[in-house]
Amino acid sequence: MYLTSEKKKEFFAQFGKSEADTGSAEAQIAMFSFRISHLTEHLKENKKDFSTQRALTSLVGKRRKLLDYLKKKDIGRYRAIVKELNLRR
Repeated sequence: MYLTSEKKKEFFAQFGKSEADTGSAEAQIAMFSFRISHLTEHLKENKKDFSTQRALTSLVGKRRKLLDYLKKKDIGRYRAIVKELNLRR
């Protein structure tokens, strides 16, 4: 499994307020970004894997919604997470 519980705790500790803070938008965006990059690499090798393609589209939509929410609520936090994860818009 590419996303272990230790990896999740690392994301929550780095981007959230603590390891137990699983609900912060920044931590969720970071985890979605990691999963998106993993699925993108998988799809480069397996072009006809349509279930993975659908999951990737869903994850990108979820991350976009969280980024829009963060942009609306606190533009400083939005800019910080976009800069840290090297996301582009």
